[in-house]
Amino acid sequence: MRWLKLSLLSLSLLAHTAAAEPQPLVGKLQTGDLVFHTSRSQQSAPIQAATNSPLSHVGLVEVTPAGVFVVEAVQPVKRTPFAKWKARGLNGRILVLRPEQLSEEQRVAAVQEAKRHLGKPYDLRFGWDDKAMYCSELARKAYSAAAGVDYGKMERLGTLNVKKLGPALQQRYGGNIPLNLELITPASLAADERLTVVHTDFPGVR
Repeated sequence: MRWLKLSLLSLSLLAHTAAAEPQPLVGKLQTGDLVFHTSRSQQSAPIQAATNSPLSHVGLVEVTPAGVFVVEAVQPVKRTPFAKWKARGLNGRILVLRPEQLSEEQRVAAVQEAKRHLGKPYDLRFGWDDKAMYCSELARKAYSAAAGVDYGKMERLGTLNVKKLGPALQQRYGGNIPLNLELITPASLAADERLTVVHTDFPGVR
């Protein structure tokens, strides 16, 4: 009997220890989550400077029996394993936001909408047609089409810190920079209070 009591106590302690251990990030993710990091691309630093935010890239999570993926607009729009996507970010830091007011069906539909653009080229000129996509455009349009919700706030290019974008803008547009161009940035998406923070490694962000 004493042996049985000790065994039950050991099992109880093991269960308590397991419950106390933090759940790995990948286990917290749900389809439709928006994930942000600091990209290592050439345009990342200008985007950070222009938006006063470390967030320069965003994608949509897809949880499947085969693993967890991120649908993202890079060159081209593609579906990347989450571990690879996370490792690509600077210092492995990540922000996870969730549209909790939407149903699971709506979130799944948003990811399916994003996947409809797989294979399209990355939009270096930040246009708003569907011929090419940039990262925050893909995320906003996916939820707009699937759930009728527009996350983030559209901004005019001229309202950003254009001086910090100088060389990048000159490369894209030459001497005719479209300051009235409306676009959506990762920082603007992340500032939307309708999105709930699931995880963040960024001090001071949200």
